Amino acid sequence: MDILAHALWAGAGAIAVRRRFGLDKRTIAATAGMAAVPDLPHLLPILVWVLFGEGGAAALQAYAFAAPGQEPALPAEVAFVSHHLHCIMHSAMIAGAVTLLAWLVMRRMWFPLWGWWLHILIDVPTHSADYYPVPVLYPFTQQGFDGIAWTTPWFMVLNYGALAAVGVWLAWQQRRRPA
Repeated sequence: MDILAHALWAGAGAIAVRRRFGLDKRTIAATAGMAAVPDLPHLLPILVWVLFGEGGAAALQAYAFAAPGQEPALPAEVAFVSHHLHCIMHSAMIAGAVTLLAWLVMRRMWFPLWGWWLHILIDVPTHSADYYPVPVLYPFTQQGFDGIAWTTPWFMVLNYGALAAVGVWLAWQQRRRPA
């Protein structure tokens, strides 16, 4: 799924449960932000290559808007680092270790981590084997699942239509509640 949709789904989920868990606006925003974060680190090696290497704006644009299975070739080192950063940020094993560490330090679940977990759960069925399959068991395996590519036009319409419906429902719920 795309970065914006991840943030919107996590934000909607946090808004839906805010009263039950006593969430403030900052926590809701942090949860939405954590849902976007897993898709960012793997872009850093590509950005470094574009800014300081032989890649240029055209290469970055080609990468950003590539269709599944048609991403431009990257230098081997850039592809290697980018791939492993993607694996790390989409691994339930890594997210589990970070969640456990946060729990041990804070003595409670840090709510924004649910954004990361939601990102992983959404990505498993919405990434095809051709387009960043989600390696949820990394580092034990880099194998991902073959879901539907989130870039499929009918799926994009369905996803954003569902987000709009959830947004309307949340607004309606907000208006129904007494102040």
